[in-house]
Amino acid sequence: MASSDSSTCDKGTCGSCATPCSESTAAPGAETEDQRLQRRMGRIHHKILVMSGKGGVGKSTVAVNLAVSLLQAGKRVGLLDVDIHGPSIPQMLHLGDARAMGDGQSLLPIEFGGLKVMSIGFLLAKQDDAVVWRGPMKMTVIRQFLQDVAWGDLDYLVIDLPPGTGDEPLSVCQLATPVDGAVIVTTPQQVATSDVRRSIRFCQKLEIPVLGVVENMSGFVCPKCGEITPIFKTGGGEQMAADLQVPFLGRVPIDAEIGLACDSGTPFVYSDAHTPSTYAFEQIAAAILTL
Repeated sequence: MASSDSSTCDKGTCGSCATPCSESTAAPGAETEDQRLQRRMGRIHHKILVMSGKGGVGKSTVAVNLAVSLLQAGKRVGLLDVDIHGPSIPQMLHLGDARAMGDGQSLLPIEFGGLKVMSIGFLLAKQDDAVVWRGPMKMTVIRQFLQDVAWGDLDYLVIDLPPGTGDEPLSVCQLATPVDGAVIVTTPQQVATSDVRRSIRFCQKLEIPVLGVVENMSGFVCPKCGEITPIFKTGGGEQMAADLQVPFLGRVPIDAEIGLACDSGTPFVYSDAHTPSTYAFEQIAAAILTL
């Protein structure tokens, strides 16, 4: 695994990594990297991207709650955090102190109640270490996440991508073939939907199915009466989906309980509350379960 500076790895443990690197050269007659990648990916039935052309729209929140919803439906699920520069999945699952280990052949994912999780955050010496990498370094570590992590047999691998349409989403789409589709997350405002449209165009250019659009932060749920107030307006994501002729998966309103759940490391869908937000996540998961 590459370290968090711009240097490349040698054998052994890298400066900011908590786990030893595996050698990239194969012995004569041994499995090649491409063969190992194909073998790992071949054991995963469905690979789902969660992406957005805009930061700050709650994409990781959707990814975490979607993965846990699929797990609650009895599926075997993995969650891969590909946000190299701003990994937030460890915090959202209360795994900030967890560090990934190797078994000599594979990198072992962190387990969270049956969910298999991997993030660059599990490989840094300190939680707040900055990862300063150019594109080729990021593609190398993404390849290792896909080819060297012991994912095992999974029904779904949910892949949380960073904002935009740059190196990370392109690398995942090239390496994790075939990708079953993408869930696109936006907020209702036009300033967000204008950027998020680019993610849909990105998927269309790469022939990745758009499974649907999630309109996050769509109104505010009053914690006292439960009434939803459209402080950011609503409908922008739904209108964008209609304009681009892709499915609309539903609205997730701003709910104080979601924020508290993220900070405490307990996914919101573990809550027994019957709220508009709970219903929205159920709708999203139901759409994915039809694959």
